[in-house]
Amino acid sequence: MITKGVMFIHTDHIIHYIPQRAPFVMVTGILEAEGPLTRSGLQIDPDNIFVKDGVFTPPGLMENIAQTAAARAGYQAMQQNTPVPMGYIGAVKDLEIFELPPAGAFIETTTEVGHEVFNATMVTGKVTLNGRLVAQCEMKIFITP
Repeated sequence: MITKGVMFIHTDHIIHYIPQRAPFVMVTGILEAEGPLTRSGLQIDPDNIFVKDGVFTPPGLMENIAQTAAARAGYQAMQQNTPVPMGYIGAVKDLEIFELPPAGAFIETTTEVGHEVFNATMVTGKVTLNGRLVAQCEMKIFITP
């Protein structure tokens, strides 16, 4: 079980919680983790692989949501002293993008686990920039043991 609290885990350590490696790390750190909720932050570097024409593109936003969910699974694994699992996006539903964040911005992403059945996890994800909702979707993520 994830404990309550704010606990910024920075980039230098975030790779211990997610299976992704540079240049595909789309989470700068975990801001909060409590039960089914996880909140992450991402400082969008101008040279980020998903930045085009000065903005963070839709694939980057989706990957950020998925990696926020992965950070939760990784945090749980670390608490139980087990290996961090690998996950794959199985489906994206109801993706809405209201604004593309500019390079240099700091975004916050919240995921909430709805259902976990066998190796499939359903999450809702929301990305905000300065308190404004910029993107949201539902994702089905498959976790490999």
